[in-house]
Amino acid sequence: MDDLPIGASASPSAEGDFIDAAIRRDALTLSAQLTQLRAKIFPPQARKTLRRFTSSEAAALIGVTDAYLRQLSLNKQGPAPEVQSAGRRSYSLAQVNELRRYLSGSDRRTYLSHRVKTETLQVLAVTNFKGGSGKTTTAAHLAQYLALRGYRILAIDLDPQSSLSAMFGVQPETDLAENETLYAALRYDEYRRPLQEVIRSTYFDGLDLVPANLELQEFEHDTPRILARQDRGVGAPFFARLAEVLDEVANDYDLVVIDCPPQLGFLTLAALCAATGVIVTVHPQMLDIASMGQFLFMASDLLEVVRRAGGTLDYRFLRYLVTRYEPQDGPQTQVVGLLRTLFGERVLTNAMLKSTAVSDAGLTKQTLYEIGRQGGSRGSYARALEALDAVNGEIELLVRKAWGRVA
Repeated sequence: MDDLPIGASASPSAEGDFIDAAIRRDALTLSAQLTQLRAKIFPPQARKTLRRFTSSEAAALIGVTDAYLRQLSLNKQGPAPEVQSAGRRSYSLAQVNELRRYLSGSDRRTYLSHRVKTETLQVLAVTNFKGGSGKTTTAAHLAQYLALRGYRILAIDLDPQSSLSAMFGVQPETDLAENETLYAALRYDEYRRPLQEVIRSTYFDGLDLVPANLELQEFEHDTPRILARQDRGVGAPFFARLAEVLDEVANDYDLVVIDCPPQLGFLTLAALCAATGVIVTVHPQMLDIASMGQFLFMASDLLEVVRRAGGTLDYRFLRYLVTRYEPQDGPQTQVVGLLRTLFGERVLTNAMLKSTAVSDAGLTKQTLYEIGRQGGSRGSYARALEALDAVNGEIELLVRKAWGRVA
């Protein structure tokens, strides 16, 4: 109570006013500090950029040999790499995708991952009832992994806490004006906007973002009022609105990755109804398993209500992903064994390991795919990257099977 005179006692209302003001000041202070940190980490525009990829990394992403890329460069075919000291060549992700297009036009095989007209847009909802399960980390790495492999990706931040937006360099309280989140495309009034107007390109070529901020909570507040009035003049019901707006941009993307909020509200239900694949992140602790059980009960009951109201579900797969896993931890290993016994193949074979490399990258709001091998310990980075690639590759295979492609 440092704003009150010494010896003065605060009335309940005065104390409440003080706390309200303190919360506001703390929010402004933290926001200003985060803005300064971003400017320091990502100068001079204070915007995130993506590192360049070595020639061997680019070749691996495309599916050709490093020698082949070198020959293309010497023959001045395709985009020109940046040549550094000792003749080291590097490519931006945009150049990697340009190489994919160039080679697909000059070779008998295709190097593009884009879906064809007969393959439907895949919408992957990453969800959990409990915070701290690695949901946002999973969504960010999955979206980037798929973009690196040449898919056209739309990432949607559906969490008002906007952690995924921050990972992609968007500070919600300073970078977003009113009506610039998914709420703009879902709202029920005359201020509704087409989804295309709130999609932002990112520093990751081929990966776009619909950012989030606290404005998303308005959908949770508006929907009960609409339901109570039984207002049929507002368009599609809440559970079908996200699927409807995704149809507007379906031709521009191969996959959508949705980071759901850690609660089972109207936003999460809309995501689950729009999804073709659901990834439930699970931290292998008994308290988390108990929480997941409650989440599944509630989700089942609510989705049944949605079905009776005319909603449809078109899931190609449901998978549980073990996150922050420590294989040397005996109790965690027992929990994972229990999950595999209960749910069989619905538990992904690979797990996201708990890793200092992931934590260290997160300190600067980056992922392992962004920092490269030069970031952190080479050994811990390699182990964590191998685990991430295994998880994301397993999910990619599920998507390709949903499209009917040969593995």
